[in-house]
Amino acid sequence: MHRAIAGLVGSLALIVSLFVGGVAAQEENAVPDDLSATVDNPYFPLEPGTSRRYEGQEVDPDTGEPVDLRVREHVSPVPDEIAGVPVTTLAVQEYDNGQLTETTSDYHAQGADGTVYYLGEDVNMYEDGQLVSHEGSWIAGEGANQAGEFMPAEPRVGDRFAQEQAPGVAEDISTVVAIDLTLETPVGTFSGCVKTQDLNPLDQSIEYKYYCPEVGLVREENANGSLDLVSVTGG
Repeated sequence: MHRAIAGLVGSLALIVSLFVGGVAAQEENAVPDDLSATVDNPYFPLEPGTSRRYEGQEVDPDTGEPVDLRVREHVSPVPDEIAGVPVTTLAVQEYDNGQLTETTSDYHAQGADGTVYYLGEDVNMYEDGQLVSHEGSWIAGEGANQAGEFMPAEPRVGDRFAQEQAPGVAEDISTVVAIDLTLETPVGTFSGCVKTQDLNPLDQSIEYKYYCPEVGLVREENANGSLDLVSVTGG
């Protein structure tokens, strides 16, 4: 083989080797080690078989008309597996004015220190009762996607963490802005609650969420409206 060609082949082989090695390393580091499907972090507990219902209202930014919101969540009683690790699946249904607009299957797992991780979601978007897209779907370990840190074991003011790490698809960043809050909700009064500010860098939208010990998410707020926990059943 000609020396120049041999050198070129050698260089290409090295590039391929580095690329394959990089991809392997990326996939290997996409998900933390030793995760469990048991999610009992007090600020985001996912007890198998539990169902939650949220209700609220927001203003449609395009029409200025009020929209009645309803969200149903159900924690699967059976663990699943995503990216090679056990996860708990949270099934979510979202309704606007009684019309189904979105369903998701959110995949969570917990580290030994109590940190909750987000390993992706399968999304179905609906218009007029018809499935129109899967926009927003992502799974850790696929391409450049990495598991996100959804809730620290011990949230502190100033904590900032990437809940979603799917470049160009889902990149939400959460910051703890207050702790030890007391909240009055339709299902009771809770103390020791945590408030986060969640930023979506893709559209620059911001919302605030409130998590309370042994209950989890109890309220969401954004510039257009709010959503409150109104019932918890099962588990």
